[in-house]
Amino acid sequence: MHVPSADLSDLRADCGNCFALCCVALPFARSADFAIDKHAGTPCRNLQDDFRCGVHSELRPRGFAGCTVYDCFGAGQKVSQITFGGRDWRSGGRQHARRMFDVFPVVRQLHELLWYLTEALTLPAARPVHADLRRMLEETERLTLRTPEELGELDVGAHRQEVNVLLLRTSELVRAGTGRRAKDRRGADLIGARLKGADLRGASLRGACLIAADLTGADLRHADLIGADLRDADLTDADLTGAFFLTQPQINAARGSVRTRLPASVTRPAHWMAHR
Repeated sequence: MHVPSADLSDLRADCGNCFALCCVALPFARSADFAIDKHAGTPCRNLQDDFRCGVHSELRPRGFAGCTVYDCFGAGQKVSQITFGGRDWRSGGRQHARRMFDVFPVVRQLHELLWYLTEALTLPAARPVHADLRRMLEETERLTLRTPEELGELDVGAHRQEVNVLLLRTSELVRAGTGRRAKDRRGADLIGARLKGADLRGASLRGACLIAADLTGADLRHADLIGADLRDADLTDADLTGAFFLTQPQINAARGSVRTRLPASVTRPAHWMAHR
């Protein structure tokens, strides 16, 4: 049976069709990102009976900034409505709830891979590997449609490694198209780095730690940002046009302004508007 390829609209969270899985399945600890401790499988104290957050419009001022930088890439609604057929964790019994909570992180990882693969297929420079990317996209989508039991036994790490081979090749092709040899900063420790106005065009910043880095006015055009930690990084006036493998959670975790130029795949966070 042919499995239709996902597109980015399928990979955006639809909380209205999810049973608040991220608010229950996942744990968090009291920190700058969360005002309280919460164990995995325990509903957040802010969760209402209708599966909606009671403080959604005030998450940041109430100390739940961590919630605003999380994205399930559409896994929540798939697990809720497809994997478990619309039966929520409250009404299905303890074993049903536990299985749902175990499956959700697995599908979330697969959906994140679908995001990267879908984006890779939009990049003209990656045309030499488009056929392989498309096959991997369809295979990953098929995995998301497995039964809860099959998903519970899935080796997501092994599948991620297979996908990463193609994403690395995609990165090489896209960055080569910039016509310059940028420094490879994969996995670099750039915490608090002073990179104001830096020329990072076509750079590989895969997995780089850019926490609180000053990227004001930096040129990040066509940079590979997969897995880069942008928490509290200052992107004011930065140019991320054409930057790829950049996700909404990464942008939400950073600081920026109305003058920050972003790729079309992400939207400007509301909390940036007050930052100048």
